[in-house]
Amino acid sequence: MDPQQLRELACGRWIANGDALLLLGPPGVGKTHLAVALGREAVRGGYSVLFTTATALITQLVRAHAQGELEERLRHFAKPKLLIVDELGYLPLEPGAAHLFFQLVSRRYERGSLLVTSNRAVSEWGEVFGDPVVATAILDRLLHHSHVLTIRGDSYRLKAKRQGGQLLASLDVSGCRRFPISLKTAPEAVLRAHPCGSDGFVAQSSKARDWCHSCLFRGR
Repeated sequence: MDPQQLRELACGRWIANGDALLLLGPPGVGKTHLAVALGREAVRGGYSVLFTTATALITQLVRAHAQGELEERLRHFAKPKLLIVDELGYLPLEPGAAHLFFQLVSRRYERGSLLVTSNRAVSEWGEVFGDPVVATAILDRLLHHSHVLTIRGDSYRLKAKRQGGQLLASLDVSGCRRFPISLKTAPEAVLRAHPCGSDGFVAQSSKARDWCHSCLFRGR
């Protein structure tokens, strides 16, 4: 990563301009750590910041839509000056959920900044959203005024375990698959989730879909 670029991002000018920031890279390279650090700097700069995982965000939108409260949830996520959406792409979205995310992106477009972390390249977002048309519409808005930072390297978590002799050099992830977020099952299946054991995967035998938590940082 370019230290100068990081310093410029920490200054928060991109937030003042309502730009988007995409942090891309494989699991374990520090995307979430960097997103939280930038969020803290934004709070220090007086901006309101909301941090959530993509799973928690989609779950809330799906539930609100089913209960006829979608407009209220969209206003909630559109209100902060900076919205941080972590781990987009770990789980594919059903078309209905993808359209709800599109509505949020459209609501925030040129009004507030959106920071998204993802382990998928933008060229793969058609698979994430299950609809190339929706993916294109989302990217069109995100990339119009945006900064894209791609982080490369090995997982810090796995590297630490290897150095401590706790992990073999290679991981066997056979039998693992990604679960789609279902409009029917997401609210109950996701809210009682916990981290999976293999980096970026959820085992078939586990009830976990993803770990989801949401916390609000309020600007001064």
